[in-house]
Amino acid sequence: QVQLMESGGGLVQPGGSLRLSCAASGSGFTFGSMGWYRQAPGKQRELVAAVSGGGYTSIGASVKGRTTIDRDNAENTVILQMNSLSLEDTAVYYCYAEAFDDLRSRHEYWGQGTRVTVSS
Repeated sequence: QVQLMESGGGLVQPGGSLRLSCAASGSGFTFGSMGWYRQAPGKQRELVAAVSGGGYTSIGASVKGRTTIDRDNAENTVILQMNSLSLEDTAVYYCYAEAFDDLRSRHEYWGQGTRVTVSS
C-alpha cells in the first residue's frame, strides 16, 4: 500500500556532494515525519536528517553544518543534500516515513536502502 521510492546514491569522491530523494505514496494515507538514516558496517543505524509533519527539521550531529533536508508536501518527497563527503560517510542510506491511515492509525515504513560509497 505505502511505497517509498529512493533515488540517488552511488560512488562519490572525497569532498564531493550527495543528493538523495525519497518519494512516499499510498492511497488513503497521510504522511508525517520523513527523513534519511544511514548504517555503516558494524555500526548502529543513525539519523542523517529528518523533517516532521509540522516542518521541524532534525540534523544528525555527525553531518550538521554540511547537510540540509527539504520537503515538498505536495509530492510527499524529501530531498537530502550533503556536501564535503568523507570516507566516514560510506554507508547504506535508508528513507524513513511515518504514515497515518484513514482510521488515524500510525505506521512506520523504511525504504530498501541505497548504498553510498565514498572513494577515490
